[in-house]
Amino acid sequence: MKAMSAEQTRIEESGRQEAVAQLEKAAAAKKCLSCGCLHNSLASIESAFPKGQIAPDLEAAVHAARGRLVEVQYECLGCEVCYPALATNALNQATADHGVELDACPTNEVEARQGWPPLPGSYAVLRYQAPVAVCTLADDQLAATAVRQAGPETSIVGTLQTENLGIERLVLNIVANPNIRFLVVCGLDSRQAIGHLPGQSLVALARSGLDDRSRIAGANGRRPIIKNVSLEAVDHFRSTVEVVDLVGNSNPAAVLDAARTCAARSPGPADPFAKELALNPVQGYLLDRMMPDPAGYFVVYVDRHRHVLSLEHYGNEGVLDLIIAGRTAAELYAPAIDKGLISRLDHAAYLGRELARAERALSSGESYVQDGAPEHRTIVEAGPGCGCSSPCEEKSS
Repeated sequence: MKAMSAEQTRIEESGRQEAVAQLEKAAAAKKCLSCGCLHNSLASIESAFPKGQIAPDLEAAVHAARGRLVEVQYECLGCEVCYPALATNALNQATADHGVELDACPTNEVEARQGWPPLPGSYAVLRYQAPVAVCTLADDQLAATAVRQAGPETSIVGTLQTENLGIERLVLNIVANPNIRFLVVCGLDSRQAIGHLPGQSLVALARSGLDDRSRIAGANGRRPIIKNVSLEAVDHFRSTVEVVDLVGNSNPAAVLDAARTCAARSPGPADPFAKELALNPVQGYLLDRMMPDPAGYFVVYVDRHRHVLSLEHYGNEGVLDLIIAGRTAAELYAPAIDKGLISRLDHAAYLGRELARAERALSSGESYVQDGAPEHRTIVEAGPGCGCSSPCEEKSS
């Protein structure tokens, strides 16, 4: 190992002392003991400094803090001053031979508020008050790396798969946070054969907006049509958020460097955008019971000897009238529909679910027992001593 200069030695010792001081503050702060920030920081420091290579005072501080930890109750409280983050930052800035890799810690709390992000999606929220959003298109690995390595300038990191619904969700989620002033679009666009090209379409939206048919002007995607976002929201997005085009670039260092460069010239939060009409999800529920289908009922059987699925249809009087065999769920439900063997949507949904379970069991070798529909009968798989070669119908009590 190359000998360090006196100045390097001074910098490293100063950083270590700062880290020790911050860890001691964290160990003394009750709120830190159950916070994921401290848990993750200690694990990262221990990983970066193997036993025998860590300075005694730093080792003692880590050991003392770990001895006071309690079970994690929250990932981050969004504290204005985060002692564990300051400790790891001090070590990273001062230590040449040891990099302390730490999962992104949202040092600015993601406020618990209805509407941000207003829509679910494939993203990770890091910091509400940060000015940069990162979209890695179809590159999940790049997104994961960006989340791990992102600095305090990054608010949210996510992927994008389609040039219509995907872009709509992205625009609505971004305009709902006035702190976001930059969007770095990076990673490989979807394959040319698929034709979606969400990256090219998103950049085109930022440059040219929508035409009079709500189509993204200049977009080359298959269906770059925006139907669920108002023109006002699109205009607000274009006027307040600068889109940085790194489409095709999958280098995490380049992406994160672009995010830092953007943050350095951030003009501050934009004027808030009036909320779009939000659709509040309806709470899901289960039916207490199904009404019998006048067309009859089905028994699903996994025939492992022939490696096929068997779908038996019975009239409501209990008489078997048809058997459909196939290797996939679609090969069974398509003829069932064509032959008019199902007339109720709840029974169609039930049959689709059961056929999908049976297909998975056939391919994986897992056992399969048909779930009883919540009505007057329960279906079970035949077992030893049953005396029959197909599933049995048992009347429920």
